[in-house]
Amino acid sequence: MRTPIDETNAGDETSRNEQRSKGNAVESRRDFLKSAVAAAVVVGVGSQAWAAETKEGMPYRALGRTGVKVSAIGLGGYHIGKKEIDEAESIRIIRSAIDRGITFMDNCWDYNDGASEIRMGKALRDSYRQKAFLMTKVDGRTKEAAARQIDECLLRLQTDHIDLMQIHEVIRMEDPDRIFADGGAMEALLEAKQAGKILYIGFTGHKDPVVHLRMHEIAAAHKFRFDAEQLPLNVMDAHFRSFEHHVLPLLVKDEIGVLGMKALGDPFILQSKTVTPIECLHYALNLPTSTVITGIDSMKILDQALDAARTFKPLSKQAVAGLLARTAKAAATGRYELFKTSNRYDGTAKNPQWLG
Repeated sequence: MRTPIDETNAGDETSRNEQRSKGNAVESRRDFLKSAVAAAVVVGVGSQAWAAETKEGMPYRALGRTGVKVSAIGLGGYHIGKKEIDEAESIRIIRSAIDRGITFMDNCWDYNDGASEIRMGKALRDSYRQKAFLMTKVDGRTKEAAARQIDECLLRLQTDHIDLMQIHEVIRMEDPDRIFADGGAMEALLEAKQAGKILYIGFTGHKDPVVHLRMHEIAAAHKFRFDAEQLPLNVMDAHFRSFEHHVLPLLVKDEIGVLGMKALGDPFILQSKTVTPIECLHYALNLPTSTVITGIDSMKILDQALDAARTFKPLSKQAVAGLLARTAKAAATGRYELFKTSNRYDGTAKNPQWLG
């Protein structure tokens, strides 16, 4: 792993070297940001079906450059671990989702104190594990914390490998530095990948596009490229601190799998009375997403998600414009995207010990 530049030495030559290093770093950052801007100009984000194959009505899309195809709708891991839902019902929802074509399974080490992973592990017994693309996340920012959490995820999920492991809640500007530092979480993920415990590496965030761009900038400085990224993509995001405008084009350009989340604002966007659940899901599916992860806590909501996937057709420019016009006023201040404007969803802020 790369280490920070040592700025403790004295002397004119050292000072000149430091200035050159700083100058190179500034140029590198400038080039990176130019690349991101260029991607936003060159890559069109709009009404595109995004090369998909369909089986029994379910579209399957490419997960970036991995060569893997996943269901266009993904099952969110948080909701299936909630205390209000009986464990047996959670298992029934997961297995029914897989039986009906949903392959992408989302989860996280911290969801419901581990209950989400435990339930999913039980649901994926027998042949179900082979039918699923399993993703989970860890919060650790240190190598030690991340490595421990990876092993706990494997144990709870009753599997010998995770298809996609993501670093969760990259929501602070210093998170990328901690993750890629000596003894940081990235070392644990790379070692786990080498050991066959995980196949692909990604990260998630929901707070601000600037933090995501910095994560890519620091990754590039370490000559690393993520396989996937999870980010909020919905009908209101386009109007406020937009991940769609500022991050999505870069992911498409670099062939990084796009995992859309918060399509319904969990579920505050629906409270604006401007759009329906199907319109929200169709908007997210219309973007160049590999999968759109949505919370499913009942068979009724599972039916809704499946209906959205199976009825999706690329939206016309007029249809997209209509949805954006309808949501513009409500979206202007982020009042319905509380994951951006409040700490309601910041689990690692409320539990800093998870970071290590």
